[in-house]
Amino acid sequence: MAVATPLTRRLDPPASIELRVAFFILWSIDTVAATLFFLVPYATELNPVTVFFYGLFGLPGVVLAAVCYAGVVVVIGHVLSEPLDVRFVVSVVLLYVVFAANNIVLLLAREPPHELLGL
Repeated sequence: MAVATPLTRRLDPPASIELRVAFFILWSIDTVAATLFFLVPYATELNPVTVFFYGLFGLPGVVLAAVCYAGVVVVIGHVLSEPLDVRFVVSVVLLYVVFAANNIVLLLAREPPHELLGL
């Protein structure tokens, strides 16, 4: 007979492995792009937490901030019950698609996407 503790009953990751993999791939791309923002003169990181960690620890602080963000997302995804956990992680993945696409365009074109589109 197995006894479940309250903690093990509450930790329930989203069932979709593909969704979790997509999150970590996009998170990785965004982390690399955020790190590059501190190395190129024409791009600026806007996230004040990342800038604060960079001021304290340098480039490892950028990665530390990104790990903290991922940790928060993973914990929230584990605590929420189905189907809210899947909706939450899908929302985060969609946000990371926007963030990563914006950051990549900014790094490659040296201009934000909205300026390239004339908006």
